[in-house]
Amino acid sequence: MKPPRPSVAIVILNWNGKALLERFLPFVVRNSGDALVVLADNASTDGSVEFVKKQYPRIQVVVNDDNLGFAGGYNKALEAVDADLYCLLNSDVEVTPGWLDPVLALFNDKPEAGIVQPKVKDLNRRTHFEYAGAAGGFVDFFGYPFCRGRIFQSLEEDQGQYDDTREIFWATGACMFIKRDLFELLGGFDADYFAHQEEVDLCWRAHNKGYSVFYTGASEVFHLGGSTLSNMNPKKTFLNFRNSLYSITKNLPTRKALPIVLSRLILDAVAALRFLFQFKIGHAWAIIRAHLSFYRHVPKMLHKRERQHFVEKYAETTSIVWSYYVRRIRTFGILVKD
Repeated sequence: MKPPRPSVAIVILNWNGKALLERFLPFVVRNSGDALVVLADNASTDGSVEFVKKQYPRIQVVVNDDNLGFAGGYNKALEAVDADLYCLLNSDVEVTPGWLDPVLALFNDKPEAGIVQPKVKDLNRRTHFEYAGAAGGFVDFFGYPFCRGRIFQSLEEDQGQYDDTREIFWATGACMFIKRDLFELLGGFDADYFAHQEEVDLCWRAHNKGYSVFYTGASEVFHLGGSTLSNMNPKKTFLNFRNSLYSITKNLPTRKALPIVLSRLILDAVAALRFLFQFKIGHAWAIIRAHLSFYRHVPKMLHKRERQHFVEKYAETTSIVWSYYVRRIRTFGILVKD
């Protein structure tokens, strides 16, 4: 006898994204069956809330008092959402017919699955994977994230090479399904991240609690990307570099975390120099600020990991930087033998 179908809440975080809601909400409403759709609004001032209430009265609207970012915004809004599964969906994602069914089937078939992501492709180049998540995320030994289908800025064409279902290390926050019980067990996202890589940390902590993270290529969505911060924004560089250091400190034992953080001093300095040679002064300065911010917050990050059970195996490859820039490897299939 099959277990009952879990209730699903599709929760869309919004901050002044009325134009995106007008464009992408129809796909969510049309393709999501009886799932609850929720707008989680971060104190928008562009009429987003009024638009949704008028045009989509069946959508539940939760309004936060301030712009709490991705992490804090979801943490606060989900307190008011009742469902077995949360789907955290970016407002710039086009969902496709039948996208929910493979994900729900995976949760039913694999009770150890706590988090699942679908295939994420580029809305503007629909034959290719998209930067945010692609076909599932991993981190290398030094804590740098990458994806199947996306290594740094190199995006693979989808030729069916990732049509499988398999365990991954982290799932994208652009379209992440997570069991409510697990989200509550983890205490939600770490709001100190504000935005970017908080999903890596959340998944890492889920692994440390004994849960698994999965990808299914049977479900497909299309992501516009860059709607909040483009990849060329120095603020995004700052958050990515700082937050990856947060994750290393929180989620690895000291004997591993300390030498990796020390190694990152050198590796990140090289990245800053590279930006300087490209005359991208803002990005170089963002990396310096990321380290300064990290060092100020080390005591807080150490405190957060006091009761963690650490997962020893986390890295899919030794150094994605070396593989990409020195060995010139551009695809996951060459980088890692599945």
